[in-house]
Amino acid sequence: MQTAVILRRPLLSLVLAFAAVPAEAHPHVWVTTKAEIAYEGGRVAAVRHAWTFDAAYTAFVTQGLDADGDGKLTPDELANLAAENTANLAASGYFTKLKVGGREQGFADPAEPRMAVEGGALTLSFRLPLRTPAAQGRGIVSLEVYDPTAFVAFALSGATDAATLAGAPPGCAATATRPKPAEPKTAEAGKPGMSEAFFEALTAASGYGAQFADRILVACP
Repeated sequence: MQTAVILRRPLLSLVLAFAAVPAEAHPHVWVTTKAEIAYEGGRVAAVRHAWTFDAAYTAFVTQGLDADGDGKLTPDELANLAAENTANLAASGYFTKLKVGGREQGFADPAEPRMAVEGGALTLSFRLPLRTPAAQGRGIVSLEVYDPTAFVAFALSGATDAATLAGAPPGCAATATRPKPAEPKTAEAGKPGMSEAFFEALTAASGYGAQFADRILVACP
């Protein structure tokens, strides 16, 4: 019984709890993201997220949730988990930074939480409305999804629908930008990539994740 209780804890609550531990600053969970920026009446109104978790983490967090024992997990069986996790994201700012015309935006309560498993990977989707819809004018919309602690590695999908717009004014276009690979900053600088020691030297307050966040930019005429 104790094991079942632990496994049914919201997965993003687990992420947030572990991310606060400095020694665990290197990625333990990998998430591939897609985002739709929605407009209403010419204003930026919401972000619709779709986050797909790695297979290992999917297997861990969904244990014991197959209510009918048919070997398949349906959105209905995952509904409670989706709602809990989406609500708990408020503590982390939804891992989302959205700027409209250079001004950072606040968010209202998320809506339409849903989870589904396909190909052995769990996807969480939800709609994140702005607290107040923002007029873009000729400014730029900038969207980033990242974990400042680097415990969760968010990466924008390479699919053609990774960055989309809904209801945007004519001529608006979304462009995905990705940071250059990090240069080693350890004693092993001559070796390719970043060593375990590098990540272990980070702390939860380092903000490392922000330096290498993918970004979606929207420009309108």
